[in-house]
Amino acid sequence: MADHSIVAVFGSMNMDLSVACERMPRAGETVGGSGFITNAGGKGANQAVAAARMGAHTCMIGAVGRDTFGDVLVAGLQDAGVGVEFATRLDGVETGAATIIRCESDNRIVLSPGANHALAGEDVARALRRLVADELDGDASEIAPAARSVFIAQGECDLMATAAALSCAHELGFYTIFNPAPACDLPAGAWPAVDLACPNETECQVLTGILPTDDASCVAALNALVDKGAGAAVITLGGAGSVALGDDGELLRMPALSSEVVDTTAAGDTFIGALAAARLEGLPLFECMAAGARASAVTVSRLGAQQSIPTRAEVERMFGLDDLVQDGEAE
Repeated sequence: MADHSIVAVFGSMNMDLSVACERMPRAGETVGGSGFITNAGGKGANQAVAAARMGAHTCMIGAVGRDTFGDVLVAGLQDAGVGVEFATRLDGVETGAATIIRCESDNRIVLSPGANHALAGEDVARALRRLVADELDGDASEIAPAARSVFIAQGECDLMATAAALSCAHELGFYTIFNPAPACDLPAGAWPAVDLACPNETECQVLTGILPTDDASCVAALNALVDKGAGAAVITLGGAGSVALGDDGELLRMPALSSEVVDTTAAGDTFIGALAAARLEGLPLFECMAAGARASAVTVSRLGAQQSIPTRAEVERMFGLDDLVQDGEAE
């Protein structure tokens, strides 16, 4: 029987407009800038691109305005191999955009969500049901997708729509991943629909009140996320790697594998997309974390958001692997 497993991503699609300056302008002041760049971004789109470049059959569920930015974002997803049938084009609302001012190691960001907040939970549920029926050539009311299919959501879209989407995906049989970025908490009743919670350390502190800085606090934070109702949790720790709990409750720590850091913009999104792609191949959680760590190590060695996300072949070449999903080792 053919494998119809997929990674479906509901999330944001943004155009990032970024400029560098020597110092931040004061109120009412104009300062000179340089290095203006436009980046296709949005956490949802970034994660979809990462999964697709790792070889996963990937579909994006989201919305953009009927404008130039929307055209560019959808075309970029298509170029990366992401299915865009459910990337909705809307009239009367603009595409999401982020204006970024870079100054040495500091930055200031103003985010206009635009069309990212336009979809309701039922819109996403309808797309998921159609996607499942199309993939399996059957009736989604009677059959679930392949057991290894994955659904990813983040916090940049309407929170109630996100909660409803997670619940629908879970009911359809998807393995659900929730990346609460920016930091946001789901309604209590939605957490049991989350198979894997994947915050960074700051988001984890907002959700649990625990900042994971050492082994004891990492274990406490991971347990607190599971206590919310999530099936499991992975916390990303930037340069300190990522952590999860083993079957016996022991701490599993995957180190960061980067040797050169140029830009961390899409590192977390790459980690999640690559983790989801590895999950699609049936790997246990720690090996999925290893795949994510390798892919994000390549991403941080490059400048930009989606353009910095590597292909599977690039990751394998950097690490001298025959296969991206070779086993990692727990510390």
